[in-house]
Amino acid sequence: MRQKVIPIFSEHRPEPPAGIFWGKMMMEPSQIETLFTRKDGTYLCARWGRPIAPVVFGVDDESLRVFKGAIEAVVSLADHEMAETDPELGANMMVFFCKDWDELPEVPHLDRLVPDLHPLVDKLKRADANQYRIFRFDPQGAICAVFVFLRLDEHLAAVSADTIALSQAVQSILLWSDMAFTETSPLAAVDGTTVLRPDIAAVIRAAYDPVMPAVAQDASHALRLAARLEPLQ
Repeated sequence: MRQKVIPIFSEHRPEPPAGIFWGKMMMEPSQIETLFTRKDGTYLCARWGRPIAPVVFGVDDESLRVFKGAIEAVVSLADHEMAETDPELGANMMVFFCKDWDELPEVPHLDRLVPDLHPLVDKLKRADANQYRIFRFDPQGAICAVFVFLRLDEHLAAVSADTIALSQAVQSILLWSDMAFTETSPLAAVDGTTVLRPDIAAVIRAAYDPVMPAVAQDASHALRLAARLEPLQ
């Protein structure tokens, strides 16, 4: 496994706007390109290159079932696979809930998985962040692991488990731009139910098309994604 990691950092991401639904709206290539163009102007899209074996820490059994259902739904949408265990890490999608960032260094062996854990905790505290994701990649550049850290501050505590679970599953199924969802959520609320926006769902399905590369660093990739978009039925 390469040691390269890409962090996705957020202070307070927007939650789904109530009562708004995007219907069957499809995206233009330029809109798709924005989803994978990072703050530094580089284009990078990567998908998982192995079955996803998730584990969630710090939640009760009911919330655990919610997370499992959300991850299974998004993985099924992508026509990808899940597994009970990962041969390298045991679990390769690890979600950690905490009430305070200082709890992370107390997690056994977490410092072996996350480089510079203590400086990271200091950074998150200074920024008053409530979530953070770190992706790892295999030698081909495909995602092989993601570590998701969520601090239940007043913002996240006010959000339902269903919404948090679906949001994190969506944002972990692909390597999106670090700016992709800072202004708008990938989710929407319909009649009080949180749903994945159909345009984002279509992008996920297109990215997992077998003919598409597992990783792309050229913006022309967005044109290929656009050509494969299919509206939800």
